[in-house]
Amino acid sequence: MNTSVSIDNPQPHRNPFVRNLMTFFLNRYALAIGMVFASDSILLGSWVAHIPHVKEKLHLSDAALGLVLFAMPVGLLIMNPLTGWVISRLGEAKACFWSAVGLSLAVLIPINAPSVPILALGLFLLGLNAALINVAMNTCATNLEREQNIVIMSSCHGMWSLGGLLGSAVAGVVISFHVSPSIHVAVMSGLILLLTFLLQPLLNQIPSSSRTETGEKTGSSFVRPNVDLFLMILIGLALAMGEGAAFDWSAVYLHETLGASSQIAALGFGSFSLMMTSFRFMGDAIIPKIGGKRWLQIGGLLSAAGLLLAIVLPFPSTALIGFAVLGAGCSLGAPILYAASMRVPGIPPAAGLATFATFSFIGFLAGPPVIGFVAEGFGLYYGLGLVAIMLLISAGLAKIVKLF
Repeated sequence: MNTSVSIDNPQPHRNPFVRNLMTFFLNRYALAIGMVFASDSILLGSWVAHIPHVKEKLHLSDAALGLVLFAMPVGLLIMNPLTGWVISRLGEAKACFWSAVGLSLAVLIPINAPSVPILALGLFLLGLNAALINVAMNTCATNLEREQNIVIMSSCHGMWSLGGLLGSAVAGVVISFHVSPSIHVAVMSGLILLLTFLLQPLLNQIPSSSRTETGEKTGSSFVRPNVDLFLMILIGLALAMGEGAAFDWSAVYLHETLGASSQIAALGFGSFSLMMTSFRFMGDAIIPKIGGKRWLQIGGLLSAAGLLLAIVLPFPSTALIGFAVLGAGCSLGAPILYAASMRVPGIPPAAGLATFATFSFIGFLAGPPVIGFVAEGFGLYYGLGLVAIMLLISAGLAKIVKLF
């Protein structure tokens, strides 16, 4: 079938950044995939902004919060071995659709949880659906890149960051107007459900590859990593922990440790997302010029510097700058590594992607609970400092990793 855009191909723009953005935003199928990325982070971002509220409502300590946050990684670990099986039977488009519906419904549970067990159940269900949508939407983007010979992966991840920025900004506004967190999340859930149903017809037109060019079934979920993929996973884990630190702990750090108001605290993830979004939308032009390997080194150093700034100068203003720098450093790691994981010699592309996605997302979800345990024993400064050290290590690993 013909999946070309409905408009004539525009003349290439001289500016590579503009040219790549036009490729993405003028392609209705690419934009539809990007909206799935955005939907995922809007929902998660809406929940994250209210973590301090839930923590206070249920009277949780840092360690208790860290423990209950592990429910999301548990859901991820259970679903990830099944993602290939589910996607191979439903197809990437239907997997995106049903996981987005699942996320929209699951997010209503933790925000309304009357007890810790219900909170854990809601986070567990979020983890299940987040795992499925993560692999499905990245595979959709890869299929479209191959089908239309375009580069959209960084822009799709930019849409994910834009969704997080939007979710954080809306949360900051509703908090300032003292809107009930339950009402806020319910409205966002309803809007994403509506968007998901509107996107379904376009997603269904995107080619679904039941087999890759090598004949390998896309249902292959895992493979034993070789040295190259293992190094990618380690770098991805560190960068994902940096993202998770901003996602789950920026508001808590600003509000409880630095004494910022709830409105300012909600901007922590917003500043992170703003820089991450900006760099990701430029990434499809930046990566070919700088090189993925070089950027992974720069990004690791930038990310560590941002967290250290927030720790060494413990003021709300400098912390906001630090989280912004963290966002810039983490921005292009996922697009680079997701694409590279599908090109590792001797490993089927689908298996490489699923294996890398699994472990990097574990870093995103498991990192915040680890920070919580460290914070309980030594203080949140040390929890964030641990992530900064891991990011410095990732910059060193980037010097020796092979990107194919």
